[in-house]
Amino acid sequence: MSLQDRTEAVRKGSAPPAPGGKLGLALLVIAAAQLMLVLDNTIVAVALPSMQHSLGMSDANLGWVITAYALAFGGLLLAGGRAGDLFGRRKVFRIGLILFTVASLLGGLAGSGELLITARVLQGLGAAIAAPTALSLLATTFPAGPARNKALGVYGAMGGLGSVVGLLLGGALTEYLSWRWVMYVNIPIALAVLFGTSVLVEGERDRGKVDVPGALTATLGFGALVYAINRAGSEGLGDTITLVSLAAAAVLIIAFLIIQRTSRAPMVPSTILADKSRLGANLIMFLVGAGMLATFYFLTLYMQVVKGYAPMVTGLAYLPFAIGIGLAAGGIGPQLLAKTSERSVVVVGLLIGVLGMVWFSFLSPGQNPFVTLIPAQLVSGLGLGLVFVTVTIVSVRGVAPEATGIASGLVNTSQQIGGAIGLAVLAAVASVVTENATGSAHETLTSGYSYGFLVGGALYLLALLLGLGTLPASAPQQQNEAEHAPAAL
Repeated sequence: MSLQDRTEAVRKGSAPPAPGGKLGLALLVIAAAQLMLVLDNTIVAVALPSMQHSLGMSDANLGWVITAYALAFGGLLLAGGRAGDLFGRRKVFRIGLILFTVASLLGGLAGSGELLITARVLQGLGAAIAAPTALSLLATTFPAGPARNKALGVYGAMGGLGSVVGLLLGGALTEYLSWRWVMYVNIPIALAVLFGTSVLVEGERDRGKVDVPGALTATLGFGALVYAINRAGSEGLGDTITLVSLAAAAVLIIAFLIIQRTSRAPMVPSTILADKSRLGANLIMFLVGAGMLATFYFLTLYMQVVKGYAPMVTGLAYLPFAIGIGLAAGGIGPQLLAKTSERSVVVVGLLIGVLGMVWFSFLSPGQNPFVTLIPAQLVSGLGLGLVFVTVTIVSVRGVAPEATGIASGLVNTSQQIGGAIGLAVLAAVASVVTENATGSAHETLTSGYSYGFLVGGALYLLALLLGLGTLPASAPQQQNEAEHAPAAL
């Protein structure tokens, strides 16, 4: 089948069949990979105090254990997705998993903070190679229609659920084994996924090359921006290094945009974001990622520093978040999408998310966890689960099969870069509020976290407005008719 014929077949709702009809095993392999890659954003969060004590890390370097992974993951995702399109998605997926496994072993064996941060960068690189190709393989393995929508729903759920599972697992491993096991745990999972990749369908390859200049300028530019934001929180905006970092970030990001406009093989082809709904989905994911990663950061500090919870208790305290995301992404979300528009589902999800963030802002040092901490997590999880499922479906729908790596890489990039920048911004806001607050140490810290939650809620509200302006308001039946109509030449 030619590439043109295959593209037309996908437009009409067909896809290459999975070998032997092993769709269930294929979904398990892809979902396990996505869960592992995403949970590494947060699995180290609960272990941070143990890492700092064991390796003698400063407060400034400690934050980079999380940020280094998110930046490498997000900054190189587009290049990873493009590499899969060019060189074979299954082959590149396996390479990413191998790199991720080796980096996890290196991180577990790290004897210094610098080596741990280096391992986290390499983990992010492996994740950037594997994650977008995983979603591309999902699109080529599952036929369009209910089977693919269900698979995309599970994949989207892993994107949100993985962050919470990381916190739960991180708490258990840190308390009962060692912080090093938050690294080692990836090794058996990655090996099992590698073993199962034979059931995945390779799909067509595209022609061209990887946009290396674009990947480097994007990663370094956003890295400089996050560093500048972090430093501004402690040294102020007038600090020379802060200003130099901001200037470097501006130059690099502008260079990235110029490269994308002039390159023959850009990381982000103009056709990918030409669709208003797809552009809106990525912007929404950026803003939701910005609020969510910072939320986990603040809640972890609140529970361990202010409330004095042990790592295991901290992990268990995140269960309501996991339950909320699981219910919304695994059942409520798909049911709503079958009956109403994507815009409606996203708006409802973000309204619930805003309510959860406002509820979090009422946390106080001596408060019973069932007043705010537990119920606000359940509410937030329900809202974010609805958003993750819907945005994931919108972001890859209607994309030609040879470009699915870029489309899936872009939505992951939006979440990861949003998380890195959002964490830097909201942490800076919380730091300023804490420094100017009065009361005991626990009271001033909680005040800072509360303002951080409110800023995160404002980001969700902005995402809601974007959803109203960009996502389709038509019923599912009308969307299907539009998708199956002959494509314009």
